Amino acid sequence: MNTFHSTRGIADQLTSKQAIRKGIASDGGLFVSDSLGDVQIDLDTITDKSYQDIARIVLGALLPDFTQTELAECVGGAYGPKWTDSGITPLKPLADDYVLELFHGPTSAFKDVALQMLPRLMSKTNAAPNENDAQDAKARPEDVPADTQERIMILTATSGDTGKAALAGFADAPNTAITVFYPQGQVSPIQQLQMTTQLGGNVAVCAVKGNFDDAQSAVKDIFADRELARSLHADSRTVLSSANSINIGRLFPQVVYYFVAYARLLTDQVINVGDEVEFCVPTGNFGDVLAGYYAKRMGLPVSKLIVASDTNNVLCDFLTTGVYDRNRPFYTTNSPSMDILISSNLERMLYYMSDGDTELISSLMKDLKETGRFEVPAGLRSAIDEIFSCGWASESQVKSAIHDCWEQHHYLIDPHTACGYHVMNGVEADPLTPRILLSTASPYKFPRAVGESLQLSLPDNDFQCMDAVADATGTTPPSQLRFLETAPVRFKDVIPIEGMKDFVRKAAKKADL
Repeated sequence: MNTFHSTRGIADQLTSKQAIRKGIASDGGLFVSDSLGDVQIDLDTITDKSYQDIARIVLGALLPDFTQTELAECVGGAYGPKWTDSGITPLKPLADDYVLELFHGPTSAFKDVALQMLPRLMSKTNAAPNENDAQDAKARPEDVPADTQERIMILTATSGDTGKAALAGFADAPNTAITVFYPQGQVSPIQQLQMTTQLGGNVAVCAVKGNFDDAQSAVKDIFADRELARSLHADSRTVLSSANSINIGRLFPQVVYYFVAYARLLTDQVINVGDEVEFCVPTGNFGDVLAGYYAKRMGLPVSKLIVASDTNNVLCDFLTTGVYDRNRPFYTTNSPSMDILISSNLERMLYYMSDGDTELISSLMKDLKETGRFEVPAGLRSAIDEIFSCGWASESQVKSAIHDCWEQHHYLIDPHTACGYHVMNGVEADPLTPRILLSTASPYKFPRAVGESLQLSLPDNDFQCMDAVADATGTTPPSQLRFLETAPVRFKDVIPIEGMKDFVRKAAKKADL
């Protein structure tokens, strides 16, 4: 059975269940498996299959210690009536290209694909009581009765979409609580309302004074705090875990829709088995595009993964120069889920592209933490260039992309997808290689930005903006977004970054677990 260890060392060897439950490695690294790609997906087996069927095949290869029955239960629960399209992630033509719509879940963002699955996967990790205790014994009391079940506190920072998707997935889940931090004033009003109106006795939401990188770094520090882990476990037998894409249980379900997109092209006879495709992926934390790289390692014929950034173009600069430098201005844009300067999942890609050089990864991450920058060796940069290309879009280019996509194709896109649309159209296309743009969110999550891009006269109220966009385009806002106008706000706390640890302690005590 393949095991998981940190990108920064191989001391701990965990099963996938243990890695999902723990979330992040004790040394601050991310869990990886050296067996990734040992099982290749037979592309002949996915043609004409449903999303659920393909999910069981792909996740079965990635999570070998989950039984087929467990995976079937998780897949069936995650991808059902809550989705507004029976195909879960439908593939649609866009001129000579294609768009993969990832926003038909309960929160209208691509994060639903993973965060409807993660709570269900995590619920299976408790099948063997106390199996995980041995992995972190130093951080946990030894005198806890063996028959006392642990309770999980999901802790996550969000740049916009992850927070609501995680809240929707974990709300009122048994023996689970969730605490979400978001940067004050740096998510869209609709995104903020999605989080602050969330129902559930086990949820807590708080704004922090800082940007997403500040919040994400603080969350990582909280995970690394052994004294906090001991006190939480002693007080309520609570352990911390993550819903960010640093958790493999969040990352792996995203691999599925790359195979689904390929299967749809096979079914429609656009390609034959073995033909290559390209994907253009709007990304900030590198998780969405990393899932495409995982799919490639598992046998998906991907010729290029095109990374699309917004004005916070640290990833594009890295892929162009081999130098990652977060020492730059931080911009708040109309694509807030991409407003990130520390792209956590890049660490996993660097691990695999360096052939598992944990010493190199540790050194690079140490440089990033201490100086805010690192530079990869020339050989590693060349290997990365073989697979990844990149581009970025300014705010004016994002608006133009939304406008032009509607005018030319009668297809409405949100600002994140617009970054990808702009970048993809700036890359020379191979007419024999289909290109697929990942559409990551409903345009109605950002009605003002979309309406302005369409040059509409807009009211001050964002919900009236939704109506104005709907009237102008003949499209319909998702009901789960439109109802937010009258939903009561439950969470109004705003704290400094340094107050996050105390907030977690209080949330663990207050949560109805």
